[in-house]
Amino acid sequence: MEQMTIPRTDTPQGTTRRGGRTIEVTADVQCLVLSIVNAYLVGPAGAGDRGWALVDTGFPTSHDEISAAAEQRFGRGSRPAAILLTHGHFDHVGSVGRLADLWDAPVYAHNLELPYLTGRSDYPPPDPTVGGGVMATVASRLFPKRGIDLGGRVGPLPADHSVPGMPGWRWIHTPGHTHGHVSFFRDQDRTLIVGDAFVTVRQESASAILTQKQEVWRPPAYFTSDWTAAERSVRELASLEPEVAGTGHGVPMRGEPLRRELENLARNFSEVKPHRGRYVRQPAVADEHGIVEIPPPVSDPLPIVLAGLGATALLGAAVKGRAGREKRPPGQTLPFRPRRPSIERPVPGATRPRP
Repeated sequence: MEQMTIPRTDTPQGTTRRGGRTIEVTADVQCLVLSIVNAYLVGPAGAGDRGWALVDTGFPTSHDEISAAAEQRFGRGSRPAAILLTHGHFDHVGSVGRLADLWDAPVYAHNLELPYLTGRSDYPPPDPTVGGGVMATVASRLFPKRGIDLGGRVGPLPADHSVPGMPGWRWIHTPGHTHGHVSFFRDQDRTLIVGDAFVTVRQESASAILTQKQEVWRPPAYFTSDWTAAERSVRELASLEPEVAGTGHGVPMRGEPLRRELENLARNFSEVKPHRGRYVRQPAVADEHGIVEIPPPVSDPLPIVLAGLGATALLGAAVKGRAGREKRPPGQTLPFRPRRPSIERPVPGATRPRP
């Protein structure tokens, strides 16, 4: 696999043996680009068995790509010391069960995220009314909100904020996108693995996802259930003045552009967040057992618009058919086509009557 170190103003990329894209964030942090979401391999190349960690696991289809990239980077048969989850949304935990079983690896998440990882609760439903693009208004309606059940595989992150399998790092509670969302920070070189506390692409926009236009942006709006908490989390992350940030969506950023845009997001968050939506004025409420209360949905014009378009199409087809019939001159009838006489076929074994 081609490996490069990120210069201060560039984002070099490589490929895995299975054709996936990788980005060298630092000498010991590699970003795996898994379609529209990222996972991170943390540990020096060649670290060997139990000498590294995995942060997030992409989609259910990401299993083979992640395991191949890990083998390529750390060596055949190398297993992680731990799998860390920034949160439990479907695009971050899709392969966690299979990988944990494959590697016999423990999984860690924030205590407030455990209900959605142990089958005790589902997430609040996505909010397609926040706007921002087709990923929010249309695609998010299909995104699953169901929790998963890892059973005894998953446990809480250590209370002292250390990170299993990632010495020198600490976890930071960054709620808002989910109640138990966390980010990971290394003070020595100010490296930040964000999850979805903020991202570097407008995740609600299909065109932005296709072009991967890079900018520091709010957490994906269609799944963010507490905007007040999300703003506090962005402010806390901005205060760290990170040198490099690997996000759950979008290309990692570093240096002065990252800090400037992150500070701008923190300062102007009230203008950047959606102005309408189910959770904008009233958050979902949750505790260590899962969801407690969900605000009622707001008016959603899209189903009405789609129904109106469908009715208009049907009416148009009916009017067109009637207009076609009315164009026939008065008194004109369709030409008479006599029926062809039926031919009687003898029934096997029957006798023809004599005249």
